[in-house]
Amino acid sequence: MMAAAASGWRARSLLWRGMLGAAVLTMAILAGVVIGETPLPVSTVAAVLANELWNAGHPVDPIDAAIIWNYRMPRTLVAAGCGAGLALSGVVLQALIRNALADPYLLGVSAGASTGAVAVTILGVGGGALGLSGGAFVGAVLAFGLVAALARAAGGGPAQLVLAGIAGSQLFNALTSFFIAKSANAEQARGIMFWLLGNLSGVRWPDVALAAPAAAMGFLVCLWHVRAMDAFVFGAQSAAALGIAVRRVQLVLIGATTLMTATMVSLVGSIGFVGLVIPHAVRFAVGARHGALVPGAALAGAVFLIAADITSRMLIPGQVVAIGVVTALVGAPGFALILIRNGGRR
Repeated sequence: MMAAAASGWRARSLLWRGMLGAAVLTMAILAGVVIGETPLPVSTVAAVLANELWNAGHPVDPIDAAIIWNYRMPRTLVAAGCGAGLALSGVVLQALIRNALADPYLLGVSAGASTGAVAVTILGVGGGALGLSGGAFVGAVLAFGLVAALARAAGGGPAQLVLAGIAGSQLFNALTSFFIAKSANAEQARGIMFWLLGNLSGVRWPDVALAAPAAAMGFLVCLWHVRAMDAFVFGAQSAAALGIAVRRVQLVLIGATTLMTATMVSLVGSIGFVGLVIPHAVRFAVGARHGALVPGAALAGAVFLIAADITSRMLIPGQVVAIGVVTALVGAPGFALILIRNGGRR
């Protein structure tokens, strides 16, 4: 009887937490749509959403409707998906590699995506069949394949994966710089560099159709493997002793991480510190158990990147700042505080 009562209490607790998380995310998305260069009333936003979703027929200015539905809503949803995906990727890598500095760009995915985007945009690789996002995705996958092969040849351990990721990142960053210096004109170079710093200005609904499923898939995969990630914190041997299929789980989780990161980078460019800082910050709030850490990091990453996007639009009047600049300005001091606090605990 006590077991049944405890099970019912846990179910109710999970339900309330889920509802609270959904409410917080909804409020963040609403803020991302309302706040901007041109502030819009909540009533106008609600009317536009009702018209688009349920054909309500509310009278709304066509310009306001276009701003809300075709610009701010997809931009905010992509920001939420990217934030959640990058934060989840950081959680996975920090558990598997057992390295507090692990983040989604540790595997060279971001650098490979940058090289792919530059190759398509400046060198014309793909003959027009690939756009900038497509080239970035192909480059990210190829970069991870190279890093994984190098790590496997070196022994396949976490340390080898970290070192291979560093080497791959340096290689692809050098290729990107070489392509820009050799073939890009001033306008192309400026556009590529702005994209590399993170840019949500060009995202539209087709990008939502990529970002949202990638983030949802990654979330479900991580949620399914929370017990395995708890075990990996103590090392692969401990995980194997607990009955975890180490190689299979590593392959699934790293594959999901690569897919999420490659998709997000291909859409919005490189956005740093989300996958590094958010997992640490959430651990302070909910603890190290991945049953709470995974949903907490996904929610915090989504809200953080929406807030960063709002800040990027408001920081300088009449100008949009690259979102990677905003995340770095917030993330670098935040990570410094995390390092100091961890050092004090030790």
